[in-house]
Amino acid sequence: MALAFAPPLEPMLAKANDEIPEGPGWRYEPKWDGFRAIVFRDGDSLELSSRGGRPLARYFPELLEALKAVLPAQCILDGEIILAGAKGLDFEALQSRLHPAASRVNKLALEIPTSFVAFDLLGLGAADLREKPFTERRAGLERLFASTTRVFVTPQTSDPRQAKQWFVDFEGAGCDGVIARREELPYRPGERVMVKVKHGRMADCVVGGYREGKTPGTVGSLLLGLYDETGVLHHVGHTSSFTAKEKKALIQTLAPYLDGQSFGEGRTPDAASRWSPQDDKVWFKLKPELVCEVRYDFVQSGRFRHATTFQRWRPDRTATSCTYSQLLPPNPFSLDVIVAQAPKKQG
Repeated sequence: MALAFAPPLEPMLAKANDEIPEGPGWRYEPKWDGFRAIVFRDGDSLELSSRGGRPLARYFPELLEALKAVLPAQCILDGEIILAGAKGLDFEALQSRLHPAASRVNKLALEIPTSFVAFDLLGLGAADLREKPFTERRAGLERLFASTTRVFVTPQTSDPRQAKQWFVDFEGAGCDGVIARREELPYRPGERVMVKVKHGRMADCVVGGYREGKTPGTVGSLLLGLYDETGVLHHVGHTSSFTAKEKKALIQTLAPYLDGQSFGEGRTPDAASRWSPQDDKVWFKLKPELVCEVRYDFVQSGRFRHATTFQRWRPDRTATSCTYSQLLPPNPFSLDVIVAQAPKKQG
């Protein structure tokens, strides 16, 4: 018996929304912060395919064993590879698992093992389920295997009040929002037909530098900083949400502040990063006097997890008043509590 279809498969995607949609026919689940992955199991063969179609299996040997232990011999699942740390999901640690050396991969598999969160069933045996409504695929997923701490089905609800509570509570475990999808929705590879609602907060940050844009004579991104309790300025992220016209005008805005001393004592923009390419290291220092307000989702390891969105300049704020203390810490919440809410296997 052959699988319903072969890898790779581009996963179904979500479009951003400011509010959790309400009304009949919506299903909600946590938005996990990890590596999107499609699981193809065909007997002893098990493949993990990334969002871009790249093979991931070699990096997660402990996950292959866990998946083979609970999944039926032939199935295709959509889900997320996650890594739970002491303070919830740890995306930086997860990225460290993508190591080229097999010995290092095996060592990390023992030290910082991953889990797999399943949220859609796309194929079972030779049956292609992608055209089935989501409620039917979800029911099939819940019948498929008994959830464990290493492989589990994501919690789900049709109650928007519960979804809103998850949006607040689950942030402490590293989930960065809520996903909503229609009950009748078939699986649409590569299409943004689901809805994602992510956390969004405001912070006033020091503009301590900038990187050039791809077009000469423009600003590509502003480098943002916050002061710690000892008065040291740390690089916490960047914002690049500007039009082409604004990027050109920013050169003149920033010119009076060039050659200042900003980052250097604390975390700097050219610090080592697993996800920043080497050609993205050149930046220009600015006097730490300009302040801007940005929108961010959440903070991890002392910096913004994703790029922020520029809101406005804040000439009324002094740079030294822009400290970490303005960032709201997430509610503490254990990933184990979320896993405990995973649906039990149906009889």
